[in-house]
Amino acid sequence: MPAEENLTIWLGRLSEGDDTALDHVVRLLYDEMRSLARQRLHSERADHTLAATALVNEMYLKLSSQRRINAEDRVQFLGVAAVTMRRVLVDYARARTRAKRGGGLRPVPLEDVEPFLSIEESDEILALDVAIERLAKLDARAAKVVVQRYYAGLSVAETAQLLDVSTKTVQREWVAAQAWLRKEVARELGAAIDQDPQK
Repeated sequence: MPAEENLTIWLGRLSEGDDTALDHVVRLLYDEMRSLARQRLHSERADHTLAATALVNEMYLKLSSQRRINAEDRVQFLGVAAVTMRRVLVDYARARTRAKRGGGLRPVPLEDVEPFLSIEESDEILALDVAIERLAKLDARAAKVVVQRYYAGLSVAETAQLLDVSTKTVQREWVAAQAWLRKEVARELGAAIDQDPQK
């Protein structure tokens, strides 16, 4: 049976709540998801590949706690995976920042977050997350375009298909959103540096 046809069958079972379906879907898309994770963890550290594997595993654990995942095809599942990957990275970035600054309600050992993010990467991910949240309030569709293009690595055509808009709309919003986000992230990082008690 062709892989794409097999994927469609398992995605159908996943949306019906089949407990074994997620394992099959992840197995079929594992290389693709690991590639996406590597893109998100753009550092050149020696443990780079291991970190990408760990990120996919963490994403899998988050997804496995959901009773049902509705995704009709590869693009939709990667969209769900993108949002989940973003949540994992933001959670780890927050833990890393709390550990660095000594804040938070519970201490998080640095070795627990080190495999994913450096301190600089943590700050960048948190700044990007804040900026995406701001963008979502101004233009929800543009924020969705960013999440699908950046986190899921979807093409313009795939993003247009997922969001049910034209490719020209996606291109226009992607270009505008990138410019806006660069300014917002720079501003957020500048504010974080000014407020850091260790600086």
